[in-house]
Amino acid sequence: MPRHILILGGTTEARHLAAELAERPGTRVTTSLAGRVSRPGAVAGEVRVGGFGGADGLADWLCAHAVDAVVDATHPFAATITAHAARATAATGRPLVVLRRPGWRPGPLDRWHSVASLTAAADLLPSLGRRVLLTTGRMDLAAFAHLDRLHFVVRSVEPAEPPMPPDMTQVLARGPFTVADELALLREHRVDVLVTKDSGGDATAAKLTAARDLGLPVVVVRRPPLPEGVAAVPGVPEALARLGLGRAGSGDA
Repeated sequence: MPRHILILGGTTEARHLAAELAERPGTRVTTSLAGRVSRPGAVAGEVRVGGFGGADGLADWLCAHAVDAVVDATHPFAATITAHAARATAATGRPLVVLRRPGWRPGPLDRWHSVASLTAAADLLPSLGRRVLLTTGRMDLAAFAHLDRLHFVVRSVEPAEPPMPPDMTQVLARGPFTVADELALLREHRVDVLVTKDSGGDATAAKLTAARDLGLPVVVVRRPPLPEGVAAVPGVPEALARLGLGRAGSGDA
């Protein structure tokens, strides 16, 4: 049974998993955060902040801190971290569990345009609208910086970083948001197209419902593929099962 588990965190699922593991006697849990958000939510167990120095640095850290298993519960678009985790665990013989919430799926009334990258999203935008709600993150604005004939409403937890679109309104807010919140935002800024990454989960899905209710097109950036040979589990119970653990107090094996 694993004793020291490293969680590569930053998501709601990572916090829930840390809380589950911290309740188990004899189990040490450390959550690693990238440090991009200045005020992250509370996390059970130990917390470290900052990078490892690539796959080799992570491998060294796993050995130096006697880590028995790694759970990659980072954002579905954190492809570099996932690749480093796969290489580091393979090199050190540690088991790796990748925890990814299921992606979104369009309904019959949705007007979705699926694209492979932010660059592809930017290329498509001028044909879809002129006032864009951009919810891809404050550090992903460079792909849209050349679109000077569109107005962007950029929502993020912390201020955006350049390069960024020249005609832009910034909205600082932390979710989750209700459908009513999203409808009010879309109407206030007269948004006619939404751009989002396929983050999945319920916490940020209300904007998709609001866009559907208003009949707006939505550009959805697809997730990057997982490293070869790596499979993901969809939730905390499945991650616990892969670690050989059940929920605390449940009696599950």
